Amino acid sequence: MNNKPPLIVICGPTASGKSSWAIKLAQNFSQKSQKVEIISADSRALYQEMNIGTAKVTPQERKKIPHHLIDIISPDQNFNVALFQKKALAIIKKINQKNNIPFLVGGTGLYLKSITSNLKIPSVSPCPKIRKKLEKEIKEKGIDSLWQRLLQLDPQAQNFVSPQNPRRIIRALEVCLQSQKPFSQIRNQGEEKFNLLQIGIKIERKELYQRINQRVEKMVEQGLVKETKGLLKKYPPTSPGLQTIAYQEIISFLQEKISLKEAIELIKRNTRHYARRQITWFKKEKNINWVENYSSAKNLIETFLKKLN
Repeated sequence: MNNKPPLIVICGPTASGKSSWAIKLAQNFSQKSQKVEIISADSRALYQEMNIGTAKVTPQERKKIPHHLIDIISPDQNFNVALFQKKALAIIKKINQKNNIPFLVGGTGLYLKSITSNLKIPSVSPCPKIRKKLEKEIKEKGIDSLWQRLLQLDPQAQNFVSPQNPRRIIRALEVCLQSQKPFSQIRNQGEEKFNLLQIGIKIERKELYQRINQRVEKMVEQGLVKETKGLLKKYPPTSPGLQTIAYQEIISFLQEKISLKEAIELIKRNTRHYARRQITWFKKEKNINWVENYSSAKNLIETFLKKLN
């Protein structure tokens, strides 16, 4: 092993069990002299007040192990991968300085890659004029029109941008239009900063889809409609945080465009599609150790930490 600081990554598609595994593993490897701290790499967990629809780690769970980058911005604020990278690297550095072990946990592939591959994020500033024009196009022609336009300019965008996320589509187009280059081509990798162990949770597609469907039902039972109503009293439906699966469909229901039953089925379907895109993304990452059970993950971490000492 080199003398770079350690970083353990736990990734996988939505509903694969990342958060519960990470907390259990963190508890297992925390000692008096060296504790584990978790950095969330979930683009939705960043938002305050959005708890049910994001299946966020609960305050009770966060008491067990220190968590970072959860509940740090309000739903009407913008956030991007460059900001995530800057904040996450600063937190990881502090954890390493305390001689603690950082776990980077999540399913937002680009956020994870920005750290593991030390991506050089293009410094293209937001352009209000372009954004306004693109937002107008979404209202007039629908999100698919903008999505197809992005794919024409940057076919690789389908690997890291959700076709259901207008905010991400607008940002990717903004970068393409201003830089005159595909966004996927101007994200260069730098030298790796860490001794990395990357663990991916492998789960059968059928089981994953069952978990997703059950989780959506649970969200509704827990009060997803009430949570969304509360958010809409404070923030416009176009807020960046609300441009995500679960909230978008419930907003359509509250606007009387679809029934609640239709909204629930759409959340299930859109989440399954999202999980499929996550799996496609992670399959392209060569250094992920795929495991099917908790004990395999535990063994990998044990071996990794032994080599460090």
